[in-house]
Amino acid sequence: MQADYQDFKLLWLSVLPITKDAIHIYIGFLALLVALIVFRRRITSYWALAPGLVLSLAMEVFDLRDGFGWGASVKDLVNTNLIPFLLVQLARWRLIRQ
Repeated sequence: MQADYQDFKLLWLSVLPITKDAIHIYIGFLALLVALIVFRRRITSYWALAPGLVLSLAMEVFDLRDGFGWGASVKDLVNTNLIPFLLVQLARWRLIRQ
């Protein structure tokens, strides 16, 4: 029997024309935007990555609970957090403006 969380994910994936992997990229980017706009973090602050990291870890706890493997969870964590991390790092290196 699938958990409510998995049903919730499948509902969103049936509405949005994207793959399971791609949705993690969008979630990570939106979490970064929330940190920058709502929590008023600077793009150079590693704290701007915290909402995305916390959210992705929480999602993967549910996936592991529901029987998904560690390999899939690691891939999802990377998909969710890689682009926000790269944007923050580029800003810290002053390759993109604040």
